[in-house]
Amino acid sequence: MARKPMRTRKTPAVNVTGIDAYAPREIANLIEKTGVEKAAMPLDKLLMLGLLAGAFIAFGAAFYTLAVTGSTLGFGPTRLLGGAAFSLGLVLVVVAGAELFTGNNLIVMAWADGEVTNDQLFRNWFATFISNAIGALIIALLVFFSGVLANDGLSVTAIQIAEAKMNLSFVEAFFRGVLCNALVCLAIWLSFASHRVSGKILAILFPITAFVALGFEHSIANFYLIPVGIMVGADGGVGGFVANIVPVTLGNVLGGAGMVAFVYWVIYRNSA
Repeated sequence: MARKPMRTRKTPAVNVTGIDAYAPREIANLIEKTGVEKAAMPLDKLLMLGLLAGAFIAFGAAFYTLAVTGSTLGFGPTRLLGGAAFSLGLVLVVVAGAELFTGNNLIVMAWADGEVTNDQLFRNWFATFISNAIGALIIALLVFFSGVLANDGLSVTAIQIAEAKMNLSFVEAFFRGVLCNALVCLAIWLSFASHRVSGKILAILFPITAFVALGFEHSIANFYLIPVGIMVGADGGVGGFVANIVPVTLGNVLGGAGMVAFVYWVIYRNSA
C-alpha cells in the first residue's frame, strides 16, 4: 500500500477557557499526530521502549497481586483496591514514556486517514507485542528469583490468578480482552486531554481500576500473571497460557482499534 501524502492537521487550539483539558476533537488530532510518530519510530528505539512497557505493566500486575492478598474487605472492594494498584503500570507507561502494544492500537486513527501504511502499522504492533511480552516475562523471572513469592499468601494468590485466567473459555477470554482494551485506550485518550502529570494520572486511574475490578483481560499483563503463577505451582502449563493469550490478544485489538480508535476516527475524521 503506497503511503498517501500526509495532510496538514490543525494544531490544537490555544486553551483560552482556563480549563486544563483539550477538547475531544483536539485529542483526536493529537493522537493521530502521535500515531504517525510512533509508526515511523526507529526499530531499536521501539524495541527498547517496548521492553520498558512490558516491565512497567508487570510491575503493576505484581502490585495488584500484593494488594489483593489477604484482603478482608470483601470481593468488590478488594478488586477495586487491586485495580487502583494495577494502575501503576499504565501511569509508568504514559508518564515515564514507553511503547505499549495495547495502547498503540490507537495508531489505527492515523492509519484510517492514510497517514500510516499497513506495513508501518503491523511493524509497530508486532515489535511492541514481542518486546512487551519479553519485558513482562523478565520481570516475572526476576520476581520469582527474588524470593518475594515465597510468602505463602502471595504464592497462593498468584496461583489462583493464573489458574482462573487459564480456565476461561475462548469466548470468555476474547470478550474480556475486548472490554479491557476499550478501557485501556480510553484511559490513554483521557490522558491526552490533560496538560499536567497529575491530570494524566487521574485520567488513567478510573478506567484502569474499572477493567481490573471487573475481571477483564489484558494480554501484556498476562505475560506476567500467568507465567509467574505457573512458576509457583499453577496447573495449566504452556498450553493453558497460550489458550489464554491468543483470544485475549485478538480481543484487545478489537477493543482498542475497533471500539475506540475507529469509532473516534469516524466521529472526528473531518476535523483536519
